[in-house]
Amino acid sequence: MQKVLTKEKIKNLLKDILDSIKGTEQNYTEGNIKKALLLLSIPMVLEMIMESVFAVVDIAFVSRLGADAISTVGITESIMTLVYAIGIGLSVATTAIVSRRIGEKKAKKASISAVHAIYAGIAASFIISIPGFFYSKEILNLMGASVEMIHGGYEYTLIMLSGNIVIMLLFIINAVFRSSGDAAISMKVLALANLINIVLDPLFIFGYGPFPELGIMGAAVATNIGRSIAVMYQFYILFVGNQRIKIKLVHLKFKFKELYKIVKLSFGGIAQSIIATSSWIGLFRILAEFGSNVLAGYTLAIRIIIFVLLPSWGLSNAAETLVGQNLGAKKPERAESSVWIAALANMIFLSVLSLFFIIFPDFFLGLLSSDTEIIKHGTVALRIVSIGFISYALGMVIIQSFNGAGDTNTPTLINLLAFWFIEIPLAYFLALNTNLDEKGVYFAILISETFMTIFSIILFKRGKWKHVKV
Repeated sequence: MQKVLTKEKIKNLLKDILDSIKGTEQNYTEGNIKKALLLLSIPMVLEMIMESVFAVVDIAFVSRLGADAISTVGITESIMTLVYAIGIGLSVATTAIVSRRIGEKKAKKASISAVHAIYAGIAASFIISIPGFFYSKEILNLMGASVEMIHGGYEYTLIMLSGNIVIMLLFIINAVFRSSGDAAISMKVLALANLINIVLDPLFIFGYGPFPELGIMGAAVATNIGRSIAVMYQFYILFVGNQRIKIKLVHLKFKFKELYKIVKLSFGGIAQSIIATSSWIGLFRILAEFGSNVLAGYTLAIRIIIFVLLPSWGLSNAAETLVGQNLGAKKPERAESSVWIAALANMIFLSVLSLFFIIFPDFFLGLLSSDTEIIKHGTVALRIVSIGFISYALGMVIIQSFNGAGDTNTPTLINLLAFWFIEIPLAYFLALNTNLDEKGVYFAILISETFMTIFSIILFKRGKWKHVKV
């Protein structure tokens, strides 16, 4: 009898997994919370894996061009984090508003909010693209790139910055799908973008067949083509598809109040993202003092870490959506339970992976580079930063839950204290004023992230986020 029950549970689990990937009409404000989290989180985790594949695929091919090329990609990506910050900030506002409207069963208002989030993203992308197009060399020089790196790789920076609109729209529109409960669509969008990027990367970088050999510039061309096609697919689904959010011509009418509401709520999300991501630029600038091999090793280590953390962000995004929808349905206790269940799952996942990175860091780095010097420096970074994975797992779920509730100010405060009052000063002191050298930066990351988790738990348990109006 027990075996029959076990088989039945396994069968139901497999069915839920398949339903989550295909897409489901599940009402996430009712029923079993664990099932709701499973149905939402699987496509979101896969979506985040798809996002991280972009970075890993690019660096895997670019690493064959040498340390300067790797470092140029690393510097550009550290600059691009500002683009991601704005995209994520707008996505936070989009998620909070759309999920709340869906929980209130107001699909028309959710569609209007989605349109105005897209308007905001387009405007922000143009502001970023102008300096990216005209001053890519100067930006690289400001970030400490060598003359050789600037001369050989500025085209990569130019294309990535001036073409940032596709990144912005991918983030925002996928947030619309996720927050409405159609997370499987976001996953499929990024799967398409990645497939195109994987095929085009080697063709444009190395010039196979009729394709021109563009070197590091080819990675940027391939990535932007893949993302552009994915954005066109997103718009097709929004206007032609039959999902929870469907945009009609009447929804396109510009409403200043709606745009103002999105932008106002976005300020907290953008601020917290800029605070967090710009701190990584600061860390990169400190590490630049130790040469291109250290920068290259750190870049590879961070790519691997992102590959692991982005799936965890997927689980956090599931909690974020559940918080928004359940608050909209006037079920705050269900929203809180969703957070703790997601946090526990995330901690188990990352704590297991941290053991592999601590014990076998050189193995994972060897998958991306054969340069022993780069691997040596990357091993140090990967091993130290991975020690704090279990803390990161808990903190990221809680931070995203604040955002899902529309309380973007609390994470902003937490990020400001953790990254700019602790991480940057501590990294500067430990790296440049002690014998730790570059290891000081990695210990600073570990300490600041742990502080962030402790502080977020304290504020979350006070419960003020349950009463935020969106």
